[in-house]
Amino acid sequence: MKKLRALVLMHESLVPPASMEGYTETEILEWKTEFDVVNTLKELGHTVLPLGLCDDLGVLRRANEEFKPHIHFNLLEEFHGVGVYDHHVVSYLELMKQHYTGCNPRGLLLSHDKSLAKKVLSFHRIRTPGFFVVARGKKVRKPVAFEYPLLVKSVSEDASLGITESSVVYDDDQLTERVLGIHQQTDTDALVETFIQGRELYVGLIGNRRVQVLPIWEMVFKNAAPGSHLIATARVKWDPDHQKKLGVETEQAQGLDPAVERQIISICKRTYKALSLSGYARIDLRLQDDGTVYVIEANPNPNLSFGEDFAESAEKNGLSYEKLLTKIVSLGLNYQAQWRKNQ
Repeated sequence: MKKLRALVLMHESLVPPASMEGYTETEILEWKTEFDVVNTLKELGHTVLPLGLCDDLGVLRRANEEFKPHIHFNLLEEFHGVGVYDHHVVSYLELMKQHYTGCNPRGLLLSHDKSLAKKVLSFHRIRTPGFFVVARGKKVRKPVAFEYPLLVKSVSEDASLGITESSVVYDDDQLTERVLGIHQQTDTDALVETFIQGRELYVGLIGNRRVQVLPIWEMVFKNAAPGSHLIATARVKWDPDHQKKLGVETEQAQGLDPAVERQIISICKRTYKALSLSGYARIDLRLQDDGTVYVIEANPNPNLSFGEDFAESAEKNGLSYEKLLTKIVSLGLNYQAQWRKNQ
């Protein structure tokens, strides 16, 4: 690949320092993805400009005019402090006829609204847990058709924000308490879904029209108490001490029946297409003991940190971190946005 000018988009609070030296593990976790991407692109010979954004697109417009990037490497997860607004920034890039990495606006919109995504998946006969939504300010009422246990989470927040050990509820009082907690903590509606007991699987996919499926990954809890509900809470994902306590590790899934593995791959490809995803994404699934597979949610533009799930599964497929970022950039340069089709 020729050397490019890459404008790396990120939240203004996550612009990384030049070096990790002198920072704690907890501090590094905040901006590790941004650090890894920026420095790896530089090592590949590209001219890289990290750009912090918060609530002013004028910053992006001026950077485009002055830096004239070949590609925008999109690491944004929110805009104006709202998680579902990141697709507006990508829409702006398309209106400005700019190339960018990762998912297109439609895919971001569909996937980040978890209730809408589940409706789309249900239409395509892709199995996902039954659900209902409790809007902010509305009284909590469980529909008669639903039975406990239920899982309560935000309808739109990512990274397990708001998910705790108490998110699995067993009665009306716990349901009400947890729904109100989600409303207050995340300022979003609450998504309540049937809790699916089973193995926690992740599948990475890369591509636009033609999709490459990465090896199936699994989160395991090696020190968890027998019979406990194993869910990816915010602490499980982001608290190193809590991870060590529970023995949380992610690794290539072992012992899958070949027929189940083929089914998972097919389901993930169908999900990717149904939600109009592009660039790269991770599909989160639950696998029950009887082989039944449920799609929990789709995550466009997942965590790209070196050594994390997505990069590790890519490595198993022969894609080093450098090759992974190069492929993501290439997909961004070649994505057929509508403005390109109309030229």
